[in-house]
Amino acid sequence: MGVVQGERIAVRVAEIMTSATVTDSTTGTLRSAAEQMWRQQLGSLVIVDGDTIAGIVTERDVLRAVARGADPDAAPITDVMTRDVITVSPDTHIRDAARLMAQHWIRHLPIVDGGRLVGILSQRDITGVFAALWDESGVTEIDVDNLVRERRLARVEAGDLD
Repeated sequence: MGVVQGERIAVRVAEIMTSATVTDSTTGTLRSAAEQMWRQQLGSLVIVDGDTIAGIVTERDVLRAVARGADPDAAPITDVMTRDVITVSPDTHIRDAARLMAQHWIRHLPIVDGGRLVGILSQRDITGVFAALWDESGVTEIDVDNLVRERRLARVEAGDLD
């Protein structure tokens, strides 16, 4: 994983992003979004309208809306989604993606290639890579290719969600 540049490893977003297989349409409700995020063990859903990103809804968006009295069965996700979605390309260095996420206080970053949604990057993904790659000795301590998301999906498939 990554390209060695001198003593540093340059890891690109494409190497750690989650494939964009889970999206939702603009017609979903808060409940359908929450159920889909739970089933897929995701913290966000990218909302698409055709091939265009219409917005992103996160677990915090759903939680905030319900806490403020929204009916999860009736409230459309379009009422709570963020419409001005910040994205990066697959060749973005994860350090730059992490910096962008920190600057904008976002935890989920859609990855777009040629105007098409190809993946999503979460803080959890970045944290796993940073923990694996940047220790004091420069030696990787964990298997970067077996990040948290893969273990979460294994739990979903096994039905071990309690």
